[in-house]
Amino acid sequence: MHVKDIMSTDFHIASPQTTLRQAAEIMRDGDFGYLPVGDTFKLKGAVTDRDIVIRAVAAGMGPDTHLSDVMSETIVYCFEDDDLREAADVMKREQIRRLAVLNDSKRLVGVITLGDIARADEQRLAGEIELEVAQI
Repeated sequence: MHVKDIMSTDFHIASPQTTLRQAAEIMRDGDFGYLPVGDTFKLKGAVTDRDIVIRAVAAGMGPDTHLSDVMSETIVYCFEDDDLREAADVMKREQIRRLAVLNDSKRLVGVITLGDIARADEQRLAGEIELEVAQI
């Protein structure tokens, strides 16, 4: 099975100038915890709901803080044509639950999550990832 077979193509890209409040609203309304940051499919970073809490709120940053101040600039990704096992290996190695999916032109085309893998009836694979992530 390939990543493109189970990835979510329902994502939103926020600009680095998006505020924490706006990002939280986007995440709430879209029901997701991972927000790529960039412009028109060119990634500059990403922010998670956990980043907002740990890097921003816990540090005393306000709701008008820009994502550029709290986002992870290292983008961990896989390609849409990768085998699901390859993507899972990246998630395990990096101890992450969400992974950006790029096409051959390195444009963002989706996001794959631990939940996507579990819903694809890959329970064993999802369990392996969860074990690695839990070791943080």
